[in-house]
Amino acid sequence: MKPKKHHDKYSIHNTDYEIGQDNIQKWGFDIHNAVFGISAGLIILFLAAVLIADSHVAKEVLDGIKWKIIGNFDSLFIIAGNIFVIFCLALIVLPVGRIRLGGADAKPEHSRVSWFAMLFAAGMGIGLMFWSVAEPVAYYTGWYKTPLNVVANTKEAADLAMGATMYHWGLHPWAAYALVALSLAFFAYNKGLPLSIRSVFYPLLGERTWGWIGHIIDVLAVVATLFGLATSLGLGAQQAAGGLHHIFGFENNITLQIVIIVVVTLVALYSVVKGVDGGVKLLSNINMGIAVALLLFVAGLNIAIVSDTIPTTLTAYVKNIIPLSNPFGREDEAWFQGWTVFYWAWWFSWSPFVGMFIARVSKGRTIREFLLAVLIVPTLVTLVWMSTFGGVAIDQVLNKVGALGQNGLKEVSLAMFQMFDALPFASILSFVGIILVLVFFVTSSDSGSLVIDSITAGGKVDAPVPQRIFWATIQGAVAASLIWVGGTEAIQALQAGAISTALPFTIILLLMCVSLVMGLRTERYK
Repeated sequence: MKPKKHHDKYSIHNTDYEIGQDNIQKWGFDIHNAVFGISAGLIILFLAAVLIADSHVAKEVLDGIKWKIIGNFDSLFIIAGNIFVIFCLALIVLPVGRIRLGGADAKPEHSRVSWFAMLFAAGMGIGLMFWSVAEPVAYYTGWYKTPLNVVANTKEAADLAMGATMYHWGLHPWAAYALVALSLAFFAYNKGLPLSIRSVFYPLLGERTWGWIGHIIDVLAVVATLFGLATSLGLGAQQAAGGLHHIFGFENNITLQIVIIVVVTLVALYSVVKGVDGGVKLLSNINMGIAVALLLFVAGLNIAIVSDTIPTTLTAYVKNIIPLSNPFGREDEAWFQGWTVFYWAWWFSWSPFVGMFIARVSKGRTIREFLLAVLIVPTLVTLVWMSTFGGVAIDQVLNKVGALGQNGLKEVSLAMFQMFDALPFASILSFVGIILVLVFFVTSSDSGSLVIDSITAGGKVDAPVPQRIFWATIQGAVAASLIWVGGTEAIQALQAGAISTALPFTIILLLMCVSLVMGLRTERYK
């Protein structure tokens, strides 16, 4: 009979489960028997099906599933997002905010600057590069409908374009990430459970957490994370290739896109081998330094526009957050489902990945400090970023400056580079933009690999190096294979598959709120 686990003051109830007790050590791997095998099997089966099937047909089928989920459950997604924001804001002001992750004597493992750089790079750094120009311009010009049915190309449309963009990239996505991250960190560091998604549900499931219900939760997290990362890697390679073509005239073809994926994957492999301190943290700090330099330079060139846009964006965000958060009786249903509900499904499907990575680097913070950093600070940084890039882009469209201003939004992946073209030092700005896109993808890839590795290792955070290499390689291989066989359509099919996992994750996140409250109640009265 296995000896019982020693229970210290941070263990929860009386579980005897040992971290990694269901693992198998073989071929240099240390894997959870069920989770690793099922996850890898499902990923291989899905990839084989997409490769064998016609990519156009696969995209149509998966797109159909995705849009049925978005159309039928739009209210659920929006209501859930609102709940997560209110829940996190409440935890900031309640007495539980004083609880320290890891216990009263725990110390932070990373400086505040490095900590913030890592969580921001993993959370949505690359998305800000891709959409900070395209999205505000799309809303202003009515490229695909307008928020709240505002008349396109008007002053009201310009203000609402910035407010709606902030709505999609502000409190709501970060609240979903913060919920998962806080739940994982609390149950891992304060209750001694494995750093895995299933651990969060121990108050609800008890010992069944370590059985098949827990396996299903972890497998869903692995599949959603890998599909989401592979999708982003594929789409990012296409954006970077488009940028290289735009600046240097390189032919934007499948070969160039695959070369970019290979380079990103090789750098990510080096990073995951080095671990959090030697890899992810270093790259995230470099990333943040380049991003801040680019932001300050663009803002400095357009100081009058930016100084006017920041307060306008903040006002529009605050003024419209309630109307935009209302899922009922919307007259702008096409815009609402095509943009807001799509984004919410994407954020929820990504929440296990981003949440687990943030949890992994957040030991030693109080809950209040944690939520302020994960929820409020990124929202403020996003406000400045979107106001700068989006405000300059809308001004160019309003005054018909440059290709973006004269032709409008034609190709989303090139919008940022077209905006740079109308500014001084355009080539330098575009080159720095490409570098930033690539480094953001590296940090997403290596942090994602570490997350998948932890889940498939039964919650261990020190799994063998070959295991880290395996998952980083799989990400790159999936993205490259899909581009090789089906190009954009195959990548979009994978994206539709990843977003379809958002529905079960919405339920999981709502249950997570309940479970976290149950756990916090055992801690706050000690």
